Amino acid sequence: MSRFVLITPSPDFAERMRAAVEGALPGGVHTVPTAELPEQPEQIFDLLGGVQPAVVVLGPGVPLDGALRLATVFDVRFPDVSILLAAEADAELMLQAMRAGIRDVVSANVEPDQLRVVLQRSVQTSEGRRRESNVPAPAKDHRGRVIGVFSPKGGVGKTTLATNIAVGLGKVSPMNVVIIDLDLQFGDVASGLDLDPEHTVTDAVSRAAAQDSLVLKAFLTLHPAGIYALCAPRDPVEADHITPEQVARLVRQLADQFEYVIVDTAPGLGECTLSALEECTDGVWVTGMDVPGVRGLRSSLDVLGRLGLLPETRHLVINMADAKADLSVRDVEATVGVPVDVSVPRSRWVSYSTNRGVPVLQSSRRDKATTALGYVVDRFTPDGTAKARRRLHRRVVVS
Repeated sequence: MSRFVLITPSPDFAERMRAAVEGALPGGVHTVPTAELPEQPEQIFDLLGGVQPAVVVLGPGVPLDGALRLATVFDVRFPDVSILLAAEADAELMLQAMRAGIRDVVSANVEPDQLRVVLQRSVQTSEGRRRESNVPAPAKDHRGRVIGVFSPKGGVGKTTLATNIAVGLGKVSPMNVVIIDLDLQFGDVASGLDLDPEHTVTDAVSRAAAQDSLVLKAFLTLHPAGIYALCAPRDPVEADHITPEQVARLVRQLADQFEYVIVDTAPGLGECTLSALEECTDGVWVTGMDVPGVRGLRSSLDVLGRLGLLPETRHLVINMADAKADLSVRDVEATVGVPVDVSVPRSRWVSYSTNRGVPVLQSSRRDKATTALGYVVDRFTPDGTAKARRRLHRRVVVS
C-alpha cells in the first residue's frame, strides 16, 4: 500500500522522492505525472483503491493557487493527511502555505536525505492527527491548565521533572499537551525528549504566529509520546530578542489550544520567567536536599509572595532526595515554610533515561523514583486533584 502520493510533471523530483522513500520508509510512492490537480481529495484516494495516504506531495510544476486550494480542502475535510509542497518559498508563501494547512514546504531541489527527514516528520504528524481525531476537543471557552516548573538554581532536575510531567499527562490526554522550553538561552527540553526541532520559540513568538494559531501550531514539534514540544532557540543570542510580553501571549495562545501547557523555566526569576508565572494556574517548585538550594527557594517564594505572583495552586517537589543527606524532608519544610508534596528519590535509572532523551514515564521500566514521578503527574489529573485536596498537603515520600 502506498503511504505517499506525489503529483508533479517533474521526473527528476519523482526520482528523488522514490530515493527518499525506498528502503527507508514503510509504504511506497504512487506518482501522478501531471501538473493538473484534482478538484477533490477523493480523486486521489481512488488512485489507491479508496485508501487514504499518509502524505500527499505537491511537487514542482503544479500551479501554486491550485495547490493552496487543494491543501485547504484537505485541511478541512481530511486533516489527518499531511500535505507537503515543493517550491521555492519566500516568507509570504510560507505564511500562505501554513494558513492553507500545508505541513512543510521544501525546495524543488531538495536532496533525498533531506526529503526523507521531512517525510518522516509528515508521517508522524499524520498519525498524530488520526489519534487526535478520536480525542474530544475541549470546549471553546475552556482554558487549559498552565503548569510552570520553577527553581531558583540549576542542576536540580527541573527539566527532567517537566518532561516527565508532560509525558505522563500525555497518557491521560493524548495530543492535548504541549511543553514550552522557556530557558531561552540554555534550554534542554529538546535533549530531554530526544528531539531535533525544525522550529523553536523564536518562530512561535513571530508576528505571523501571534496573529494566527494555525501558524503557531505549525511551529510545534510532535513527540512520539503523543505530546507537542516548543523548544528553546538554537542560538542563545536569539533569547535577547524575545520579550516578556511575547512570552505571556504565547502561553495564553497555547492555553486556548491545549488541555495542559507545561512551562519549563530558566533558573532564577528573570523577566520572561515572571511573565510566564503570571499565566500559570499551577506552580511546581523543585529543590534538592542541599542548604543553598533550600534557602534560595525560600527567598524566591518570599519575593514572589510580596509581588503577588504565587499561583493559586502550588506544589513543592524534592528531587534526587537522599536519605543519607544531612537534611531531612522536615528540615526542608521548616526552612521553606511550605509543605513538601512529593519527594522523588535519587535514581540511576532516571539519570540514564535523561541521558538517552527518553523520560522514564515513557518507558515500561519502574523503580521508586518513577513511582514518585507518577504521583507528581497525578496531582494534575481530575481524579488526582480531588485526592490531593482530600490529603490536605499530606506529603508523598517514596524511599
